[in-house]
Amino acid sequence: MRELDRIDCELIELLQNNARLSNKELAARVGLAPSSCLERVRRLHEEGVIRAIVAKMDPKALGISLQAMISVRLKQHAQPQVEAFRHHVLHIPEVTAIYHLTGARDFLLHVAVVDADHLRELTMNAFTTRPEVASIETSLLFEAIHKPVLPNYRAAGGREEVKEGSRRTGRAN
Repeated sequence: MRELDRIDCELIELLQNNARLSNKELAARVGLAPSSCLERVRRLHEEGVIRAIVAKMDPKALGISLQAMISVRLKQHAQPQVEAFRHHVLHIPEVTAIYHLTGARDFLLHVAVVDADHLRELTMNAFTTRPEVASIETSLLFEAIHKPVLPNYRAAGGREEVKEGSRRTGRAN
């Protein structure tokens, strides 16, 4: 992957915070001509730096009143079982995020459902019946907050800036 310059990093930060900014507004904020800005954003898409631009929805507006994290332990952590399970959960509409983990559990799944009955049906029909699943554990979410911005370690200062920020906030590196 090529090195991201200051303007690329500024564009990335602006778009992560507000993907609806017009090209004209983006160009003005980073000090580029609109045509140059458009070309840079296109290149960031083509290179896979920008993977997608999505709209975040209010879960309640979609009839979702309950969210949960389901941790899954497979019977065997072998490639065929991992791939079969991953393929299965990718096609379950209620699964909104899939995390493949190290440790005692193999997967952590974020699910969004209508209510407790829906969650029970989902866990019983979509997970406990799978031959590769040894056990599951479900935790209800009281709140789900997603930060819109990923840290950019390729920006000027990179990791050193993160270390300095951690010292100021008291967080470990």
